[in-house]
Amino acid sequence: MVNDADGMTTGQAVRSMLLLMPRIVGRAKRLPMPEALRTLDLAPRHLSLLAYLQYDGPLTVSLLAERLEIAPTTVSLMVGDLSRRGVLTRKEDDADRRRRVVAIAPQYAEPIREWMAGTAVAWDEVLSGLTPAERATIVRTMRAFEAALGKRMHG
Repeated sequence: MVNDADGMTTGQAVRSMLLLMPRIVGRAKRLPMPEALRTLDLAPRHLSLLAYLQYDGPLTVSLLAERLEIAPTTVSLMVGDLSRRGVLTRKEDDADRRRRVVAIAPQYAEPIREWMAGTAVAWDEVLSGLTPAERATIVRTMRAFEAALGKRMHG
């Protein structure tokens, strides 16, 4: 294994990432889910939506769709599903009564925070020692990788 990141060839870096990514995903999946969430059958797609609500607070469906980079109808279906399960609440926006604001239901706020804390604490530990530019490079790289995978999926 190559430990000198500055001296890696592209091939060495690709090999390292191919070996590392499954381990990362496997460890993240093995983080314990709080008891209150175990029966809800939450999927990875729910985690992204819940993360935005956890960190940014209540949002409209259109803002969630914009941030998740998916169609508002898809977000609306996810919100409806999680609302029926009691995980999310929807209420009128005080600023515009035509809009609905989505929030994590109070009884699920702590279990969701606890669920996300495992990966959030690990990211904080790793990213806090980097410069802002280095952090931005990592985020850009992860986004570019996700986009490249998307291209492979859709032809």
